Amino acid sequence: MPLLRDIRDQLGSPYLREHADNPVQWWAWGADALAAAAARDQPIFLSVGYAACHWCHVMARESFSQPEIASVLNESFVSIKVDREERPDVDALYMSAAQLMTGRGGWPLSVFLLPDGRPFMAGTYYPPDDRDGTIGLPRLLRALTNAWTIQRDAVVAQAEELTDALARDVAFVDHLVSTPTTALDLIGARSRLRERLIALCDPDGGFGPAPKFPRARLIDALSEFHDDDARAAVTRTLDAMARRGLYDHLGAGFARYSVDVAWRVPHFEKMLSDQALLARTYLWAARRLGGHPEWREVALATLRYCLDEFATPTGLAASLDADAGGVEGSHVTWLPEEVTDALRSAGLADDIPRSLARWSIPSSASLDGRTVPALAEGEPFLTPVSLRAAHAALREWRARRPQPHRDDKVVLEWNAYFASACLVSNEATLVARALDLLTSLETTHHHDDQWWRTQFTDVHATAADVAALGDAMVDAYEMTGADEWLTRADDLARYLFAHHWDGEVPSVADPHVGRGLFSSSDLAADLPLRPKDLFDGVTPSSHGLGTRLTARLALCTGDPQWAARARRLVELVGGLLRDHPDLVVDSLDAAGFALDGVEIVVPGDAAPLGDHVRWRAVPRSVLVVGTGTSPLLAGRATGSAYVCRAGVCARPVESVADLDAQLRALAT
Repeated sequence: MPLLRDIRDQLGSPYLREHADNPVQWWAWGADALAAAAARDQPIFLSVGYAACHWCHVMARESFSQPEIASVLNESFVSIKVDREERPDVDALYMSAAQLMTGRGGWPLSVFLLPDGRPFMAGTYYPPDDRDGTIGLPRLLRALTNAWTIQRDAVVAQAEELTDALARDVAFVDHLVSTPTTALDLIGARSRLRERLIALCDPDGGFGPAPKFPRARLIDALSEFHDDDARAAVTRTLDAMARRGLYDHLGAGFARYSVDVAWRVPHFEKMLSDQALLARTYLWAARRLGGHPEWREVALATLRYCLDEFATPTGLAASLDADAGGVEGSHVTWLPEEVTDALRSAGLADDIPRSLARWSIPSSASLDGRTVPALAEGEPFLTPVSLRAAHAALREWRARRPQPHRDDKVVLEWNAYFASACLVSNEATLVARALDLLTSLETTHHHDDQWWRTQFTDVHATAADVAALGDAMVDAYEMTGADEWLTRADDLARYLFAHHWDGEVPSVADPHVGRGLFSSSDLAADLPLRPKDLFDGVTPSSHGLGTRLTARLALCTGDPQWAARARRLVELVGGLLRDHPDLVVDSLDAAGFALDGVEIVVPGDAAPLGDHVRWRAVPRSVLVVGTGTSPLLAGRATGSAYVCRAGVCARPVESVADLDAQLRALAT
C-alpha cells in the first residue's frame, strides 16, 4: 500500500485515518512499505497502536505531530503505522520482540526493523525528550540513524540474533513434547488451576497486581467449583468489578482495566471484546453459583448498552476511546458541584444528597480532583425507582460533555463473542439480535470465498476470528436446533484448517500429525514469521478456540475426523495443561470437550427439557435438540432426554426432575 495520506479515504481503520495527516509520512503495513525501505536502503520504524489507546494519543501528540521529529523519521526511516486490532498477528509478532528485548510490552509499540522486516530494536512509549530515565525519541532516532550508517554490521547481527530468538519463541509449540491424551489427568489439572487462582486472588478480587485486567476466562474456570474458597474468590471479584469504578454506573459497560488494585480508577477505554466476555462470565456465574441475581442484571445491562452505543450498520463497533476532548476520562468523572447543578437544573434538588451517597461522589477526589462514580455499600446494582429521574438527569448532563471517539470497525472475533453472550442470556430479544448478527457477518465479512477480520475486507481473518465465529455458530445450533448453524460451523472449521493449520491435517487414520494453528492466514504472506497463539490473554487463545470449535463439532455431529483434530490440538499443549494450567485456561476447558465432553440430546419438540438445559450451567457439554440431521437424534424418542459421555448414555428421562438429577450427577 502507498502512504496513508494518499489512501486516507480507503482506510477502514479510524486509527490509521487519524495518523494520515501527521507530518510523519506513514505507510500502511505491507509489501509496498517493505519494498520502499529496501529501495531507499533505510530501516523501518514500526508503530503499533489502536484508536482507544490513551498513551498512543499521547505519543502522537508529543512526537508524531511535531515537524522536527517527523523530519528525522521522514529523512532516515520508512515509518509504518499499524492498528493492532486490524492486524493482531503483526502486533503479536513484534510484541514478542519487545518482550524479549525489554521484558515488558504495551502500547504504543515501537519497533525498528531491517528493510526485510526483521526487528533489531524494540520498545513501547518513548517521550519527546529524555525523561525519568527513559531515552527520548529524538535522541534514539539519531543514535539508530548513526548506527545504521556506520555500524551496519552490528545492527544486522543484532537483528539476526533477535530474529532467531523470536523464531524460537514463535515456534514454542513445535518444541513441546506432545502428550498422549490418554496420559492427561484433566481433573487434576483443573484442581491445580483452582489452587493457583485462589492463591492469586487478592482481597479486592481479581488476579495479580495493578494494572489489573478483568480476566473473564479465569473467573469462568473458578466458578465451576463450589467450595467456600472458590465461591468467595469469584464473588469478591465479580462484585468488586461491577460495583466499583471499573463499571460505568451512570452509563454502562466495563472499562478495559483498573490502574489500581482495588478497581476504583479505571483506564477509561471500552472494548467490545471485554463487554462480551464479561457479560458471558456474569451470566455463567449467576447460574453456577446462584444467590446473586445482580450478576445477571450486570450482564444484561452490559449487552443492551452495547446494542445502544456500539451498533453500526454492519455489526458492533470495536471500542470507545479513553479520552474525550483530549482529556482522559473527562466524560465519566464528576465533581459534587456538577451533580448539584445537574439535579437542580432538572428540578430534582431533593435527590442531591441521595445521589451523591449512592454513587459515592464525595468532596474528596479520586482522580485529578474528580471522582469516578462507584456504588456505595449496600446499594443495589439497578438504580432504585426513586432515583431513576436523577440517574436520567445525570446521564443527560454528562451527554453534553465532549464524548469519546468510537472506532467503528467491526472486528469479526469480537462480534462473535458478543453474539455468543447474547445467546447465553436466553433473553428472546437478545437471542434474536445474536442470530441476525451472525447472519449479517457472513455477508459483511465473507467475500470471494475468503473471511476478513473487518467489514472493510482488506485484512484477512485470523485463526481467532474464524474459530470464534464457528464457536458462536455452534451456540446458535444449541439454541435453535437448526442444521444450518451446524453446517456453517463446519464450513468455518474447514476454512480454519485449510488456511491456518501447520503441516499435515490429522485424521482418524493418522491422528498425531501437524503442529497446530498459525494465528495468521496463509493468504496474508507479509510477515517474516507466522506466530502461533497458545497462551491466554484478555481474550481466548486461538489454540483454545480452535480446540473448542473442533471438539464441539465432534460432539454435535459424531464426526470422528473432528474428534481426531481436537485431540491433536490437546496433545500439542498436553505438557502445559499438566504443569501450567493457569497459562492455558481456554485450552484446558476445550480439552474437556475433546476428551470427556457431554452430549445432551433432546429430540423433537421438547421445550421444557431443552430449556432446562439452557438455564443450567453444565460444563463442557453440548445440547442437541429438535428434528435435524445429527446422528445423535436418530432412533431416539421424542419427548425424552439422553445424557451421554464417552459413548455411554444414561437411561432416557422424560421429566425435568429426572434430567436435573442426571445433570447434577455429572458434577460429582
